[in-house]
Amino acid sequence: MNSTIKMTLLSTALAAFALPMVAQSTSSTPAQGTTTPSSQPLSSQSINQRKENQQDRIGQGVKSGQLTAGEATTLERKEAGLNKQEQNMRAQDNGHLTTADRDKLTREQNNLSKQIYQDKHNSAVQNRDPKSEVGQRELNQQRRIAQGVRSGQLTSGEARNLEKNEARINHEVRNDRAANGGKLTAQERRQVNQQQNKMSRQIYKDKHNGRRQ
Repeated sequence: MNSTIKMTLLSTALAAFALPMVAQSTSSTPAQGTTTPSSQPLSSQSINQRKENQQDRIGQGVKSGQLTAGEATTLERKEAGLNKQEQNMRAQDNGHLTTADRDKLTREQNNLSKQIYQDKHNSAVQNRDPKSEVGQRELNQQRRIAQGVRSGQLTSGEARNLEKNEARINHEVRNDRAANGGKLTAQERRQVNQQQNKMSRQIYKDKHNGRRQ
């Protein structure tokens, strides 16, 4: 058998051996547009990090006085709405988020981010140096809520309810002062202190109930 025939047979044998390997390599490659198991946790982690960042910004705004109780209530309500929406999306896809789901949540988080910035840089601020006992208690409650948000001890829903109650008390105090030349009567102070005592217990309860953000 001459050398030309030998080389032809060897080339044919090598090609036949390589075909199964090529087929195996092609079949193991994910189809374009699919999500590999390793990439899914990264997408979920990114969404969770975004939520935590928004909560930190709200907590910082409450603590610094840039966000009033009313502004914080609205922001926490929107954050809780986004969390609920995400839960519903995951429930429809066996715990996963589709690309369309992630895109929608990202757009809505972008809108919330802009709202946080606007609220923190408008003219409405929380009094950071109150002179009265009532004002000092209000400031202390706000700091406790802010700490709970930043630490994760308060969920967005819990923080929203607490801020709503705090805003209601603040509104009541302003009305009482307006009706009495800027002062509170002894009875009004007792009433506010009772409300703040109840508020204080609720903050403690929510921060120690085991639910985390």
